[in-house]
Amino acid sequence: MPSIQIDQSVINVNNIFCVARNYVAHAAEMGASIGAEPVVFIKPNSAVRQSGEALQLPSWSKEVHHEAELVVAIGRGGKNIATEDALQHIAGYALGLDLTARDVQAKAKLNGMPWTLSKGFDGAAVLTKFVPASAISNPAAVTFSFEINDEVKQEADTKLMAFDVATLIAWISSRFTLQVGDLIYTGTPEGVGQIQSGDRLRLRLGELIDETFVVA
Repeated sequence: MPSIQIDQSVINVNNIFCVARNYVAHAAEMGASIGAEPVVFIKPNSAVRQSGEALQLPSWSKEVHHEAELVVAIGRGGKNIATEDALQHIAGYALGLDLTARDVQAKAKLNGMPWTLSKGFDGAAVLTKFVPASAISNPAAVTFSFEINDEVKQEADTKLMAFDVATLIAWISSRFTLQVGDLIYTGTPEGVGQIQSGDRLRLRLGELIDETFVVA
């Protein structure tokens, strides 16, 4: 089971909840719209790849896309968490890549099948190191970026989220019991696209996070 470190604490990664279509511009580029409630899917924790690990593309996909996201680590679990209390349940924040086998996903959508294979393969949940929750006082006012080979591909401002972090925690906990070590990938902005072998992928959030991953 993979683990993450936040300050001096080591936490085992449990469930990985991922939010689809949480930025209007990204939903539009995918030909979709945003509904009244979040759209959530789950990745297995075997999908996690962390700092210092090379990213291996699956041999059975010819089109793997990047989706850069703010990631929340739950430090205190709960059920039916109130929105006003939600941020108190966060242990830390990271940036992540929800890697997606887009060709496989498109085929699954066409046939009315689940997205699991396209979203849950080994290495599909990339994570930077985590910073403690206290380092980000307001997750609804965060900007971050993603680069491929020094070219900016995605820039995000979390104030543009359809569902902010507190709302996501409250909603997810109303449907699932959140547990210590659960991660929430909070959605990606516009600009998703393909990654290739040899690419250098850089994730940056102000002075807090700046990490590079290499695609094998």
